Amino acid sequence: MCLSCGYGEPDDDHGDSGHITRTDPRKAGRAADASPAQAADDVGSGMESLGAPPS
Repeated sequence: MCLSCGYGEPDDDHGDSGHITRTDPRKAGRAADASPAQAADDVGSGMESLGAPPS
């Protein structure tokens, strides 16, 4: 399953590119010269600062 669903299959997008897979934080990390974990943390922090409710 995708990372955004949390079912433990981080590379499977279930045929829907809207899901976040392990590839996405890797690409974001490379673009920002950061680790994938740091990129993911930054996304979470950014969403919280926007006041975005969990969906």
